[in-house]
Amino acid sequence: MAEAAVLSKPTDIPPGGGIMRRLNMVTGCVLGVILAIVAYKLGDYFWAANDQGTDQAVIAGEAGWVLGFLIGVGAFVAPINWLLGRDLTHDDEMFLAGKNQGIARYFRFTTDHKVVGVQYLVLAMVTFGVGGTLAMMIRTELATDDSEMFGNQIYNSLVGVHGIVMIVSTIIMVLGPWGNFIMPIMIGARDMAFPRLNALSFWTLFPAIPIFLSIAALRGIPTGWVAYAPLSDEAPPGMDAFAIAIVLFVISAGIGAVNIIVTGVTMRARGMNWHRAPIFVIGTIGTSFLGLVALPCFEVAMICTLLDRSMGAAFFVPDLGGSQWLYANLFWIMGHPEVYVIVIPGVIAILEIAPVFARKPLYSFRLAVVGLIALIALSILVWAHHMFVSGWAPTLGGPFMLTTELISIPTGLIFLVIIGTLWRGNIWMRLPMYFVYGFLWNFMIGGVTGIFLSDVPADNELHGALFVTAHFHYTLLGGAMIGAMGALAFWFPKMTGRMLNEKVGKVSFWTVMIGFNVTFMAMFYNGLAGMPRRVANYQPEYIPGNMISTAGAYVIMAGMLMFLYAIVSSWRSGDIAGPNPWHAKSLEWFVPSPPPLENFEVLPIVTGDPYGYGESHTKHTSHLGAMHRPHRSTKSKVEAVADPTPEVAAQDGDHA
Repeated sequence: MAEAAVLSKPTDIPPGGGIMRRLNMVTGCVLGVILAIVAYKLGDYFWAANDQGTDQAVIAGEAGWVLGFLIGVGAFVAPINWLLGRDLTHDDEMFLAGKNQGIARYFRFTTDHKVVGVQYLVLAMVTFGVGGTLAMMIRTELATDDSEMFGNQIYNSLVGVHGIVMIVSTIIMVLGPWGNFIMPIMIGARDMAFPRLNALSFWTLFPAIPIFLSIAALRGIPTGWVAYAPLSDEAPPGMDAFAIAIVLFVISAGIGAVNIIVTGVTMRARGMNWHRAPIFVIGTIGTSFLGLVALPCFEVAMICTLLDRSMGAAFFVPDLGGSQWLYANLFWIMGHPEVYVIVIPGVIAILEIAPVFARKPLYSFRLAVVGLIALIALSILVWAHHMFVSGWAPTLGGPFMLTTELISIPTGLIFLVIIGTLWRGNIWMRLPMYFVYGFLWNFMIGGVTGIFLSDVPADNELHGALFVTAHFHYTLLGGAMIGAMGALAFWFPKMTGRMLNEKVGKVSFWTVMIGFNVTFMAMFYNGLAGMPRRVANYQPEYIPGNMISTAGAYVIMAGMLMFLYAIVSSWRSGDIAGPNPWHAKSLEWFVPSPPPLENFEVLPIVTGDPYGYGESHTKHTSHLGAMHRPHRSTKSKVEAVADPTPEVAAQDGDHA
């Protein structure tokens, strides 16, 4: 009896987590490196005599790295326990959610959606830093017409790796951090629908980053980021790393997309019908669906490339019965929807910010939804305009030209919604609002120049020129990246509990905007003059434009470093934000900053519009009415205004 009494003491109960307490990112990296070396040696031993022996060994080594990392970080612990019939206890679940673990939870397989959001944010900033560094190397090479800083082969590899790293970064820069951190709170949920899958989506992407970086050690890629076949079949082993990294990225994106769709559709708070759901929620669900449909086409192309290179298959080898057109179509069926997987999250972030700082309802919510749905639908039907000059199916040029031109209509509708929201608004010029105006300027230029490329005759002249590079960057960086920076400035107080340094942030904004427009306006000029893209050496008449572009690129770099400084310094010692510094109305602003583990003590019931600013029949509008032109007020006056009361009622129970 005495022994039984001793064993029943709470202090003798094993803590939750089990083996997960010993697993983290470090153990994942160590085991990944060990298995990578073992797998590479085995691959080299068994296939050294084959023509594809090097490729097979590299593929085996990188597969070993991925498997070892996922085992070492603990990704398979829960499925194995389930197969063995060992259910997780409440303490196990709390450990997996990172309860009371401090900063260590960001280096573990943690299921809390807010931790995953922070992990994605940091990863996106790191990959942006890598991609930006490669961009500066490219622009430095192009500063003069005969630079031999890197040489043609290394330059081609820099262009390819820069392109794919930035594409991955821009895809995850909004959906990763804010689709995970903000969206569940915005709909009144306590977590994502599948918390362990949420963690798996991040930790599947993480090992792809070292694989991307290993491309340089494997003699690079000569194909550019599009990796066209059959050139990709003949490329150095760096192409194996490229393909495996893409496969991992698409698996990660697919897992995350399914989780976001299920969460947004099934876990909205009671009373939050589709008319009361914030536009960010609807856009996030739509973008996730688009990515789920489009991105696997690229994955299939990369798997076929790996089979061509390592197993003697011939999917893309014409001499053996394959077809390079198969690769081109697979790639661009992904490639154009991927543009909108990047752009739409930035757009919906801007749509979320504009009503808050204009103190007006979102102008025509239904029109915004129709525009987003039309963008998603049409983006799947325009891929072949990227092949107008290739010679593939020339009779289809007219239909694809039409669908490409049609896509400008929903884009224009969304523009009208943003402008209508700002029109005659009581504008509060805080840092997030700067990015709304920056987005409108840049994306307008990107959209208008894109119309030229949708027409077959104009595309025949401009397709291979630097004009396309400038258009592409105005759309993806000038639009989507500026939108992502605005989202960071807007939701930073909710994520960290501190305000982002406005003074440094505004200087950074203007520096980036000026540098960006200088850089890519000069590219438009050179492109119209006939300078081809993706070349290291060029004619002397293009020197002035390239010198201006390079100078502008260094200005962008300075601005982004200032923005990084604002993020790091504010995260450590910024002004305390409070739960609702913007006096906004969506649900995420009515929980503490940063939010507690389960977000809501009692689940809310939504009874009002998240954009009901200025509506006299709502209780919280009377509070907002006291905020007379807050952009002219001092900080102390704004803080003295009572936070608007949310139109939500608390009720303990399940999600509707």
